[in-house]
Amino acid sequence: LSCETEILIICIFSGEVLSSATVTAEASQPLQLGCNVTMATGDSVHQVRWLRKNKLLLAYQLNVPIHISHQEPNVKLASWQKNSSYITITKVRPEDEGCYRCIFDVFPTGSQEGVTCVSVTARVHLDGNKVAVSGRPTTLSCWYSLPERVLQVLWRKMAEQGSSTTVASYSKDHYNVEETLQGRLSLSKSLGDTQLVFQKVTIEDEACYTCEFHTFPDGTRRGTTCLSVYVLPEVKVTHATSSSGVTEANCTTRSRPAAEITWNIGGNNQSLNTSLVSFYSKGDGITTVTSTLLLSSGQLTERSIQCVVHHKGLENPLSVSLNTPGELSTDLVPNMLLMLSTCFCLGNIVVLLSKHTPFSGSIDLRKCIFPL
Repeated sequence: LSCETEILIICIFSGEVLSSATVTAEASQPLQLGCNVTMATGDSVHQVRWLRKNKLLLAYQLNVPIHISHQEPNVKLASWQKNSSYITITKVRPEDEGCYRCIFDVFPTGSQEGVTCVSVTARVHLDGNKVAVSGRPTTLSCWYSLPERVLQVLWRKMAEQGSSTTVASYSKDHYNVEETLQGRLSLSKSLGDTQLVFQKVTIEDEACYTCEFHTFPDGTRRGTTCLSVYVLPEVKVTHATSSSGVTEANCTTRSRPAAEITWNIGGNNQSLNTSLVSFYSKGDGITTVTSTLLLSSGQLTERSIQCVVHHKGLENPLSVSLNTPGELSTDLVPNMLLMLSTCFCLGNIVVLLSKHTPFSGSIDLRKCIFPL
């Protein structure tokens, strides 16, 4: 059952014939129960009562307007007719488990009732799959909707072959992080709501992870989330002009996954050739992409030429100008410019990139620590 599902159980009975139903409801979610009664001509319902284990939850009289004489805080009257009644348990708790009786006080035939039995269970919730940038922190989260039943929680890293390795575990008297990951991986010391925290994500961390709750009496419950790791592009732009006046411009990026390169040439496109693109991939998934553009004589000085890099890890494209060697294009949107202007490398301020500040011609975003 999804977390948005509201369960509706209806008990239909006629006279002395009763029908009952059993349902499993998820903790912390709403549950709706309903009863219908068939009556003979001349019968009328004076009062409806809902009970669980002989405890009165809701009672009302079918006056005009309707009069509710008793109501527990976690129970609401959802709807009613002269021969039907529906209640909602707003948030199911473990103590809501049991059999519910809906009793119609019918005149003149007497009381008639239906029974619905409810068992309460829980499920594992996750934030969904996660994308992280290499070198930056990230957190995988998982929680169980009946935390008081959790005795131990484990996080396992799944291998492509289907095997798994326990990377961290926690119980009330035990805490452990796999030895090779200590110092850059930690686990929250909580049972029902658990977080696996990576201080600095690496490419090797890319995998699917299973959070495993050992519970009583529900047994072992699991949920799986997958982590993808991006490497932001390092961009380098070069150009050389031959004796014939033809300029060869190259824009090269190294990133994971591969970046897409386009060229922005101001005015009319007078290139001798469309751009040529080459790819080179390493075993770790980092791909070098080079786009080569041939320009006619004089075009380099007459036109604004930019290498535009698109990457899944960048909120906005990155533009680097070819016309002025080593100058970063000012066409960056404010968010990206702000992020780049606060870049720190290895603890030292290397450069503040702005509209008028030149740089070396090579931008390595992977070495930068960006503010969260």
